[in-house]
Amino acid sequence: MTRSLQQIIDANPEAETFRFGDSEALSAEILALVRAGRKTATCEAAHHYGDKGDAWPEVGRRDVALEWDGRPAVMVETVEVETRRWSEMDEDFVAAQGEFRDLAHWREAYRAYFERTGGWSADMKIMCERFRIVEDFAGGGE
Repeated sequence: MTRSLQQIIDANPEAETFRFGDSEALSAEILALVRAGRKTATCEAAHHYGDKGDAWPEVGRRDVALEWDGRPAVMVETVEVETRRWSEMDEDFVAAQGEFRDLAHWREAYRAYFERTGGWSADMKIMCERFRIVEDFAGGGE
């Protein structure tokens, strides 16, 4: 039985919804990595969270990643959250993101992403989250 996004949220009222990436193509690429188990971590500029932004991830909370068109894609559970500065990113966390060859590749790609989505600075704070997939809604949702 396929469930609508509203049914999923009704069953998980604490859940936030979000999209990976900032384009349809990037979102699809990242969701494929999540579904394959290659991506178990993500990060975002800390300034996207708070009073006027998204809710800060919390360990144990389950959130719904959406397909670009708004259908539910996967439910993930946060297993670790920390704040780092740009300069504190390391190879271990980069590897858990599943998208990058190495730290230098991560810096190049994420600097461009942060510049597109609100700004980059060498001392910026970054929310770093590790998660596990709980449910895959592939083919579901209306």
